[in-house]
Amino acid sequence: MSDKEKDRLENKGLSLDERPLFCDKRPKSYKPLNKYWEKFLNWARANSLWLLAYGTGCGAIELRPLMTSRFDMYRWGIAPRPTPRQAGVFIIGGYLSIKTLKRVIRSYEQMQGPKFVIGLGSCTINGGMYWDSYNTINRLDHYIPVDVYVTGCMPRPEAIIAGFNKLKELIKQGKADGDNEYVKNLEWYKKNQKQIIKDWDMPDYNW
Repeated sequence: MSDKEKDRLENKGLSLDERPLFCDKRPKSYKPLNKYWEKFLNWARANSLWLLAYGTGCGAIELRPLMTSRFDMYRWGIAPRPTPRQAGVFIIGGYLSIKTLKRVIRSYEQMQGPKFVIGLGSCTINGGMYWDSYNTINRLDHYIPVDVYVTGCMPRPEAIIAGFNKLKELIKQGKADGDNEYVKNLEWYKKNQKQIIKDWDMPDYNW
């Protein structure tokens, strides 16, 4: 078996007709360039945060004010984008049910790397007020890597901006490396995902 064949996933659970519709190649790690180029690129990434927002229930309510003139997130280099393939930052606000977790995973895997994740609100950290619900997850970072958490129920816009600023610091320092962590520990993340999502009708890597 060639190295190219070893590097491919079987995408079990999909019919033979569906398998060609999805990528069956494992994700690749992002390899930094030389010290000075990477420092420049991280500066550019930190000051150009293209945002994919995934809000559930109350999770999205505090994101809207960020776009108003009072907070003006655009002055921080933050701009919303309509699709995962155009975004570099994934912000997830509010509780995640089993059904929505599947969509979050799919959106995350469709994003180009390097990519970053912000967990917004207590529900992404420990389940919040839904911590003992049969239909919600308690820790987002068991299913996709999280670079920054913003605590609160819900966090005010000022706290969200502080979270973005913290992410910018980590990016400039080269410490926001969740993308590579996901690739390195793909089997562990997939195992956790499949323990929750019983009707797994997606390929193992589906961008």
